[in-house]
Amino acid sequence: MLKKIREAVGLNKNSPYIREFFFHENMKASIYMSVIIIVLELWMILRTTKIIIRDRLWDNFGYYFERYYSNYLLLIITAIVMLVFSSLYLRDKLKARQTGRFLLLSFSFVCLCFGIKVAINDYGKGEQILVFATMTLYALCLITWRPIISFAISSVTFLYLYIRMDSMVAVNTGEVGTTDATKINFFILWISIMMVCVSSYNNTRAQAIKDENLVRVNRHLKRISVTDELTGIHNMVYFRQEAAKDGAELAGKLFLFLDLENFKSYNEKYGFHDGNELLKKVAEAVTETFQGSLVARYSDDHFVVLTDENGCTEAVNKLAGRIDELRRDIQLQLKCGAYRQKEGESDVSVACDRARFACNSLKKHYDRNFRMYDKSLEDSFTLKNYIVNNIDNAIANGYIKAYYQPLISSEDGCVCGFEALARWQDPYYGLLSPAMFIGTLEECRQIHKLDLCMIDNVCSDFVNARNEGIPVVPVSLNFSRLDFELCDVVSALNERTEKFGIPRNFIDVEITESALADSGDVLLDVISRLRVGGYNIWLDDFGSGYSSLNVLKDYSFDVMKIDMQFLKGFGSNEKTYTILESVVKLSGLLGMSSLTEGIETDEQLSFLRSIGCNKLQGYLFGKPVPYEKIIELIKSGELKITPEYESKRR
Repeated sequence: MLKKIREAVGLNKNSPYIREFFFHENMKASIYMSVIIIVLELWMILRTTKIIIRDRLWDNFGYYFERYYSNYLLLIITAIVMLVFSSLYLRDKLKARQTGRFLLLSFSFVCLCFGIKVAINDYGKGEQILVFATMTLYALCLITWRPIISFAISSVTFLYLYIRMDSMVAVNTGEVGTTDATKINFFILWISIMMVCVSSYNNTRAQAIKDENLVRVNRHLKRISVTDELTGIHNMVYFRQEAAKDGAELAGKLFLFLDLENFKSYNEKYGFHDGNELLKKVAEAVTETFQGSLVARYSDDHFVVLTDENGCTEAVNKLAGRIDELRRDIQLQLKCGAYRQKEGESDVSVACDRARFACNSLKKHYDRNFRMYDKSLEDSFTLKNYIVNNIDNAIANGYIKAYYQPLISSEDGCVCGFEALARWQDPYYGLLSPAMFIGTLEECRQIHKLDLCMIDNVCSDFVNARNEGIPVVPVSLNFSRLDFELCDVVSALNERTEKFGIPRNFIDVEITESALADSGDVLLDVISRLRVGGYNIWLDDFGSGYSSLNVLKDYSFDVMKIDMQFLKGFGSNEKTYTILESVVKLSGLLGMSSLTEGIETDEQLSFLRSIGCNKLQGYLFGKPVPYEKIIELIKSGELKITPEYESKRR
């Protein structure tokens, strides 16, 4: 309560912005006030001059000059000075605030003195003191003072005028002293002016506070629009703006893309709070290492720098050393890709993308931390952009094909299924292998388009084979982890199997072990819906990750697909035999069929049969080939369908 009272009477301390706001408003008010006073006083000079001429009072001109003209001229001169200063200040021609305050005070003092002098003259002639009231309103209300200052000035002014009036002989009564009515009116006038002063001050202050808050919000918005919230360094909006300004001066400069490889492990071990603290320290290290260069946070644990090419590699090595000191016991490694813009290029985003592409090429290369974007990367980058920009066109024009690799039953050596693998038959690049486009589509979050297209292709080929009287076998489809985020895989399968009339137990869904590790909670529900829907679910690439046993504990699968990496040591590492035999037995104990991929030799085949592996896959039995080739092989008898499915031929 006391605080509000202090604020209301102006005893509180205002912020610099509010003080400036008051001064600015007073400058504007003084312009209006100066113009009005100049016009009024010029009119008074003309009026007085007219009276002198009309009444032939030339002999008394000295009297009139002393009594009237001098006051008018003083007020006009003061108003002109105030008008000129205020105009210059508001146009940013002057910044002398102390001079401005002095002029405001002087202007108000002259106005009050003029009002008092005229009021005494008018009262002595039995007239109203309207000039005094007007000048007081101008000086104390039009110009905004703190209420406590207004109180002090008005009290002294009113008291002085009252004493002078009270000592004069009233014209109407012939007696010395003011009447009770005059005293009451005089007091009411003083109270009214004080009320206006308090109200004007608080209204102006409220507006100033509102404006200050708005300015503060705008500054904050402006700051965060170009500043990374976590690290406090610039963001990509600012980086692109500033780099574009320097477009004509980029000769001898490099765009760098910096990546903290294995930062995810740091977050997992120490938590996101410590991870964020590390990013702040890294941002500080990047800024200090590339002092004077344009630095920004790109995203996550990635940073970009526009710096001089001279000394760049030394700076990167220095930064790598500083990061090595921050990594604790996690094997963090700095990777840096660099791009030098060619003449005529100006797109900052493309430059950053190419530097990032160069940086990504260093993944898992622990002996290198710097790579310049070169011709080989240029070709890869061009292909990557081509894939991203043409995936929709490839699907629409049938360039995406399903190639089929046979799965062999270990019991009879006949085909018991196929794995459908995507191939891109492009009119420009020719046949593209999955390695050339799968990773790119995943990175750009367009992989679901490819996998939905593969469902359509497999269903269509399935129906065609059935219509031709070819015995059909189950087909397995691979799905990316991102498919389960970007689309509803279960609904897509349901719609297509119903549309084509395909039994759901003829569609096998392969889910990689790594996908389960990355998004287990999401896939738990998906797997449940797939199982209810009647699809077979395979655990793909078993043994390629680090959570295999946990996956087997938490999920149920129909088939365990053993990763081909286990066969790499076959024939030279005796542990391979023991591990494979144990994995196959484990799958049986858990109620799953076993399938081993990557079989290339008869020796491998014999061993896997001996340990009871149910299904086999590899180049020994055939490479992935188009649908037409598969039909040809089946018709020629080179591929024999297992009797279980041969008997179901329509």
